[in-house]
Amino acid sequence: MADVFEAREDLNVERDRLYKLIEQTPWLDWLLLTKRPGSVKSLVPWEDEWPRNVWLGTTVEDQKWAKSRLPALLALPAARRFLSCEPLLGPLDLTPWIGKGVKNYPIDWVITGGESGPGARPMLPGWARSLRDQCRAAGVPFHFKQWGHWQPSKEPTLKRGVETFWDSVESRNVFMEAVGKKISGRALDGATWDGLPTSL
Repeated sequence: MADVFEAREDLNVERDRLYKLIEQTPWLDWLLLTKRPGSVKSLVPWEDEWPRNVWLGTTVEDQKWAKSRLPALLALPAARRFLSCEPLLGPLDLTPWIGKGVKNYPIDWVITGGESGPGARPMLPGWARSLRDQCRAAGVPFHFKQWGHWQPSKEPTLKRGVETFWDSVESRNVFMEAVGKKISGRALDGATWDGLPTSL
């Protein structure tokens, strides 16, 4: 996995090879994820007509990055546009960019998940529920990938690793337990969310 839209001239040869491969494999969907959607237009060989097997996504960790990255993503005519809200680091309101009345091209898929690894920050339940509910209201497929290092805990205990956080979306304290991503799992409110847009 790599961000092929990094502004490095030494990647031009590899990018050209990638674009040729994409065009030679129309039966494969290519998911290109970047933190640099503003650079994409100048680094791809396509203008108004992109190959129908290119799905373009950007990482959106919180509202600040949504405001910064989404206008550039939605201006690009990839077959599908998707968001990787992972790690989700704060509440996120996508309503200006999903659903009816959105200018330019729509968001076709939202993936979310918590952070894992040393020093991981928790993803609070209200943040994940809000994204799921926004997607359902707008008819956008939603994929909940994982809780990450932290999982919700039902009540405060003296057990080591449980901490209290203020969930501004749900206006209440929530209790999160540091258990590691293998244990925390990927169920949100008792269900798995495996939304996926159809291939073109």
